Amino acid sequence: MKISVIGTGYVGLVTGTCLAETGNHVSCIDIDHNKIDSLKNGKIPIYEPGLDVLFERNKRERRLEFTTDLKEGIKDAKVIFLALPTPPNDDGSADLKYVLKVAGDLGPLLKGYTIVVNKSTVPVGTTEMVRNTIAERTKAKFDVVSNPEFLREGVAVEDFMKPDRVVVGSSSEKARNIMQELYAPLVRQGNPILFMDEKSAEMTKYAANSFLATKITFMNEIANLCELLGADVDMVRRGIGTDNRIGKRFLFAGIGYGGSCFPKDVQALFNAASGVNYDFRILRSVMEVNERQKIKLANRIREYFNQDLEGKTIAIWGLAFKPYTDDIREAPSLANILELTKEGAFIRAYDPEAGENIKDLKLEKVVICDDEYETLKNADALLIVTEWPVFRTPDFDLMGRLMKQRVIFDGRNLYELNTMRKYGFIYISIGRKEIHG
Repeated sequence: MKISVIGTGYVGLVTGTCLAETGNHVSCIDIDHNKIDSLKNGKIPIYEPGLDVLFERNKRERRLEFTTDLKEGIKDAKVIFLALPTPPNDDGSADLKYVLKVAGDLGPLLKGYTIVVNKSTVPVGTTEMVRNTIAERTKAKFDVVSNPEFLREGVAVEDFMKPDRVVVGSSSEKARNIMQELYAPLVRQGNPILFMDEKSAEMTKYAANSFLATKITFMNEIANLCELLGADVDMVRRGIGTDNRIGKRFLFAGIGYGGSCFPKDVQALFNAASGVNYDFRILRSVMEVNERQKIKLANRIREYFNQDLEGKTIAIWGLAFKPYTDDIREAPSLANILELTKEGAFIRAYDPEAGENIKDLKLEKVVICDDEYETLKNADALLIVTEWPVFRTPDFDLMGRLMKQRVIFDGRNLYELNTMRKYGFIYISIGRKEIHG
């Protein structure tokens, strides 16, 4: 099948590459000439495990191509995916200018029957808006489908190739049949393709991400209460996670969620509710708690140093919002860096993938180091922000020798309390007892 994907960001590039892997001929389109030139030269602008192998193979076999020419890129395409950014407006609503602009550009270019697929995360009613925008500019037959993505950064290729489910919102039987054919190779193990109306499909994406953000935030609140009452949140997590009504995932306490999806989607759903005069109070609390949770340990660091961080050196392990990605959008690391440096602290930080992205921000008083141990030289304390595997079993003796003080503030609860006690660290984590060396 000839497929076009408009937008070569995270979602577009993964979608296009994975669809090429199932035998389709895919043309990826973007207005950014530099990005397209890089992709043509085999350079992938994002870090995503496994993507490079599929990218190189399908580019080599000419199933995956790149262009800035919209007319050429959609020529003969049976399905056109819109994988465009929907950044938040000042009020938190999703900005649809890129989606509607491309929809308008597509109209005059459509010839035969085509399916236009909204892959971007968009508010309820966007499918209809795209349909109307195209219809004003063409007499060709077409359908617009809502097909939200559920890709987790770090495992996006696996998520696409082995999806839990595929959600397709369409009122057209013809469009449903073609989408069924397109996704059939990915659901051979029996995972469902869920067909529904367009508005329900659009709502499904927002509901899923907002529920997961709520689950994370609830556990962070439980962790905060555990600290006050003397309970251990890790024990509580195990105790409730074995209940199959609750499940084990998204129950790890920490210093808040970040990334490109959860913050934006929670805000957008809250804004959509406000637009119809519905006060979504749970989501209001989720957003408030998450912002507070992000800087919980920055506040504890202040307390530890008696509100005087001037000249202190704080090592930070982890800058990406989660492991296996270089994405720093809405990352808790940024909130902590800003909190600590404004109080006069210096930061020495390391992340296996996201260091260059932090360098690009040109933040004052921040040095990006080449490995985790370099950050610890003469550090007054270590703050752990991202749970990369490389941080899980470090050389604690070496850490202690490098640091001025054996002090760890752990935002991801990586270490056992007895281990910290054995090596003589002052250890402050989330929802657990403090260890004082």
